[in-house]
Amino acid sequence: MPTPHKYPNSEKLEEVTRVPVNVDTSDQRLLELGYKPEFRREMSLFGVLGISFCAIGILTGMSSAFQTGLFSGGPLGLFWGWNICSFFMFLIALSLAEICSSYPTLGGLYFWVCKMKPDLPILGFCTGWIYSIAMVFTGTAGNLSVALYIASMAEVGQGRSLTRVETTAIAWAVNITSGIINSIGTKAIGRMSTINVWWTFGGTFVLVIALLVKAPVKNSAEFVFTNYQNFTGWNSRGFVVLLGFLQAIYTLEGCETAAQLAEEAKRAEILAPLAVVGSIAGSWLIGLAYMLALLFSVQSIVNVQETTYAIPIAQLFYDAVGPALTIVCLVVVAFAQTTASITAFAASSRLFYALARDNAFPAKEKFMALNRFQAPYWGVWTSVLAGCILSCAYIGSVIAFNAMLSSGGDICYA
Repeated sequence: MPTPHKYPNSEKLEEVTRVPVNVDTSDQRLLELGYKPEFRREMSLFGVLGISFCAIGILTGMSSAFQTGLFSGGPLGLFWGWNICSFFMFLIALSLAEICSSYPTLGGLYFWVCKMKPDLPILGFCTGWIYSIAMVFTGTAGNLSVALYIASMAEVGQGRSLTRVETTAIAWAVNITSGIINSIGTKAIGRMSTINVWWTFGGTFVLVIALLVKAPVKNSAEFVFTNYQNFTGWNSRGFVVLLGFLQAIYTLEGCETAAQLAEEAKRAEILAPLAVVGSIAGSWLIGLAYMLALLFSVQSIVNVQETTYAIPIAQLFYDAVGPALTIVCLVVVAFAQTTASITAFAASSRLFYALARDNAFPAKEKFMALNRFQAPYWGVWTSVLAGCILSCAYIGSVIAFNAMLSSGGDICYA
């Protein structure tokens, strides 16, 4: 069973107590929790905030899951579902931030469960393992989504449909790229996540302007706020609208990811909680602007439902802004999706490290080993290997692949 509140032997406890007088405030808190600081604290507020922004992936989550709400409740369910779910996710983020400020360590949810329920360590053990697996699944799904965006670009730009093998090969390439960037360490991830914050702001601006300016027909406010659609086969209006809420829940998950890199952040007890709350608040507003632009510019819901493109949102872009700008829109979203996938593997590798540190993971010495860039490279490349293996399922069955990854995400955030 994991014992995150202490070292498993007296030698390590003695080692922890021998600390310099001028120790950093965040490191002092880590020592009080029973852990020796191992990572360099090189991540700023924007870096930590960017980690949660990457994990939430407002542009990617909204784009990839938009059709779910569009077919289950339509604009009515999308608009009201987004605001209702965002409000409650903000309340959840406030609670998570308070816990994070007290326990700013790697492991996040896993460590919090162990500390808050020490009499049942099995809960922490299960949380850590399930959450680690779900992060690997999330990264794998994200990498395949990048491949699907690229496949959609090929369809729009060249009229060529990529085979499943070609799509999977692209996903492998993105998987390996994620591993390389994560192996470079904290600075690389921090810079990437900072870039993602500005990319999200700038990309949203580009998408909103392009959609609202170029759309041949602008929908009315009545359509955007009250139109109901049902492609599900269910007769209950209320139930169908609730199904559409899944789009918002899927998009907004991941704010707690900032805690996974808390031991690599300056003043982690302040910056990590701010990132947890700030990522939800920012995503709420940015997502609302992007959603409204999509709803005002969608030309035909039926076209989106019947599209042959690998990603349905590509059809919405194509109808609204034409082929050339559709490529631009897909590039904006695909880059954001790439950073989100990299973040997922960063989180999974830190979870492996945290579990190994508490004797809850096999090959402890290997998964706690850091390279010269301060990256837990065993955890990184284990995630990459698992992602490549899981991606192969897409070749055999798209439905089986989607079901497998959806199950992983659902278990993680249940």
